[in-house]
Amino acid sequence: METLQITKNEAGVVRVEMARPEVFNAFDERMIGELAQAFTELGADPAARVIVLSGRGKAFSAGADLQWMQRASQASEEWNLEDARRFAAMLDAIASCPRPTIARVHGVALGGGVGLACACDMAVASGDARFAASEARFGILPAVISPYLVNAVGKRHALRLALTASRIDAQAALQMGLVQHVVEAAELDAAVDAIVADLLANGPQALAEIKTLFRQLEVGPVTSDVRELTARTISRVRGTGEAREGFAAFLEKRPAAWNRS
Repeated sequence: METLQITKNEAGVVRVEMARPEVFNAFDERMIGELAQAFTELGADPAARVIVLSGRGKAFSAGADLQWMQRASQASEEWNLEDARRFAAMLDAIASCPRPTIARVHGVALGGGVGLACACDMAVASGDARFAASEARFGILPAVISPYLVNAVGKRHALRLALTASRIDAQAALQMGLVQHVVEAAELDAAVDAIVADLLANGPQALAEIKTLFRQLEVGPVTSDVRELTARTISRVRGTGEAREGFAAFLEKRPAAWNRS
């Protein structure tokens, strides 16, 4: 791939690094396509256990490439619709990936870069990171990323970020739930590795089941349909080979088959 550097170790930890440091990993049509392809393929790869999304150079991602946005401003509405659909499909490929995903954020995450962080399951940021839903500064809006932003921080925080387009620091991002961990820059990789270790200790099929179930749940009343969904899910998963191995490993006081690295 031209815009991504992808590596995978023997434990199945995949690192997807956005590799356009000269533009602070701003994404254009090519990077959008490559991110969608990468997460789709990795989601189908049983050897991939965890995916870490990061950015090369001084920033995680400055969002949309301005040359791409300028081309879009001069194109037809039909062209823009197809282009926006590809962007939406890329974020969905990240959010719906059955593998656990971690955003490793440093420098800045602006505009669509915030969307990338919110589409991942978890985000870890360095203390000097800065975040902004900056689209309104260019006369547009954070439309495609908005569902992921709202899910991450709630509607009122998301609305404030989108309306003001102001930058917030890592601690503010932590307080509103945009990221889950903030550490010193020198400790960023260690913090990510600690989460990776926790994930690798868990059953890979169980993690995929968690992601599938949680995508169907909404904050609100626990209806009879929700109760039935959760009951059917656990009754099915309890009978899997992975579940039998997990309980056997616990009773025999040994690591489970997926956790012997």
